[in-house]
Amino acid sequence: MAKEVTKRSENYSQWYNDLALKADLAEQSAVRGCMVIKPYGYAIWEKMQHILDAAFKEKDVQNAYFPLFIPKSFFSKEAEHVAGFAKECAVVTHHRLMNDPDGKGVVVDPDARLEEELIVRPTSETIIWSTYKNWITSWRDLPVLCNQWANVVRWEMRTRLFLRTAEFLWQEGHTAHATAEEAQQMAETMVQVYADFARNVMALPVIVGHKSPNERFAGALDTLTIEAMMQDGKALQAGTSHFLGQNFAKSFDVQFTNKEGKQEYVWATSWGVSTRLMGALIMAHGDDNGLVLPPRLAPIQVVMVPIYRSEEEHNAVIDKMEQLKKEIEALGHSVKIDDRDTLRPGFKFAEWELKGVPVRLAMGARDLASGTVEVARRDTLTKETMSIEGIAAHIDTLLEDIQQNIYNKALAFRDANVEKCDSWEEFQEKIKTGKFLLCHWDGTAETEQAIKEATKATIRCIPVDSYVCEEEGRDIYSGKPSSRRVVFAISY
Repeated sequence: MAKEVTKRSENYSQWYNDLALKADLAEQSAVRGCMVIKPYGYAIWEKMQHILDAAFKEKDVQNAYFPLFIPKSFFSKEAEHVAGFAKECAVVTHHRLMNDPDGKGVVVDPDARLEEELIVRPTSETIIWSTYKNWITSWRDLPVLCNQWANVVRWEMRTRLFLRTAEFLWQEGHTAHATAEEAQQMAETMVQVYADFARNVMALPVIVGHKSPNERFAGALDTLTIEAMMQDGKALQAGTSHFLGQNFAKSFDVQFTNKEGKQEYVWATSWGVSTRLMGALIMAHGDDNGLVLPPRLAPIQVVMVPIYRSEEEHNAVIDKMEQLKKEIEALGHSVKIDDRDTLRPGFKFAEWELKGVPVRLAMGARDLASGTVEVARRDTLTKETMSIEGIAAHIDTLLEDIQQNIYNKALAFRDANVEKCDSWEEFQEKIKTGKFLLCHWDGTAETEQAIKEATKATIRCIPVDSYVCEEEGRDIYSGKPSSRRVVFAISY
C-alpha cells in the first residue's frame, strides 16, 4: 500500500494529495471544490477541536452559534471587510424550486426571489456584531467572549484538499471589550493559545508575528499570525488573531455606557483556525510511507498486529493483546487490535504506516513463548524486540518521546532553511528553493507588492518571538533604510 504513494521528492503536490486520499483523511465530493472528510480524518479534527475548545474555555470564552446566512446589506456596512471577501461570496437569491414546465427536472421558481439576497457566511463578523448590539448596553455587559465551531464558504476557484476548499470547517472567536488595551491583549492571548497548540500538540514549530498591512485580515487594525514551514520550504498560515479596533462596532452602532456615564463604541477582536491544520499535519511531518502523526493527535496511538498460523495460536495471542490493550488504555492511550483475518501482517504494517499510527506492536506464538513483543516506531521506522514485562509503561514514555522527536525534526528542518538575505539577486534565486528569508523591509506596501509581483513571495510576518532581528539595514528591494528584518516566503 505504501508503494502507491508518490515520492515526496519527485512531486510534492501529488505526494500531498496521495496522503490525504490514501490515508483515508478525505476525498473529493460531488460538489466542485468541496471535500468529504472521512471518519479517520474527522477523528483527528475532533481531537483538535477538543483540545482547542478546552484551551478557549480556560480563557473564559463560551461557545455560541450564529446563522449561516447573512443579509447582503450587512456586508456593505464595513467597506474594507466587504472588499476583502466580495469575490469569494456565495449568494442565495431564491428560496424555492419548481418542476420545469418542459419536464426537464426542476428549476428555480422565478416568483420565489428573496426580498434581500443572503450571503453564505465567509466569516461571521457582520452577523455577530449585529447581534452584539442587542447584548451590549453597559460596561457591565463587557467583555463578551464568544466562539463558534462552524462551516464557512469561500468560493475558491483553485482548490486543494484541506488547504483551500470552497467549504471548510473552522472555529471563529469574536470578542467585545471596553478598552483598546483589553482587546489588544485578547488578540495577543489567543495567538499564543494557537502557538502553544501548534508546538505542543501538532509538534509544529511556528513563528508568531504581526502581518504587514497588505496581508492583514479585511477590516483589522492589526493581525497576529502563526506561520509554519512545510517540508517544501513554503509557508503555511496556520492561525490568525485580529485586533479589529472599533470598525465593526461603529458599522453596527454597538455602544455602551461607561463607568462615567458616557457613551463609547466597544473594541473588538476575532480569531480562528480551520481544517487547514490538517494540511499542515500532512505537509510538515509526512514521509514517503505516509502520514507521521504526533501521538497527541493520532486517533489510534498504538496498533497491535497478531501473527499466527493456527486458531489456537490466534486465540492465545489475542488474549495476551487484550490484556496489554487494557494496561495501555489505563494510561490514557488509544489502542486498536487489528484482527482482520483477510489481510497478511505485512499489508497491515504498510496500512498503519500510511495512516501514521505512532506505535505498532506485533506478536506471534514465538513471542508468547519467550515473553517478548516487537515494538515499531512510526517516526523513525525502527523496531526492536522487547520484554512484555512493563511494556505499557515503556509505551507511555515512548509516545512522549515520539511527540518530542517529531517536533525536534520539524524544528531542525526549519532552522536549516531560514537565513538572512541582503542581496536582491540572491533573494530571487533562494526564494524559489523553498526558504524563509529574513530581510530588511522599508515598511511600504508598494515595496511589498513589487516583491510579490516579481517573486510570488510575501511578508509572512514581522516576528515577535522567533527570529526577531532589530538592526539597521537597507530594504532588500528598494534600498531604503530599515530598522528590522521580516520573514519573506512563498506561501500556500
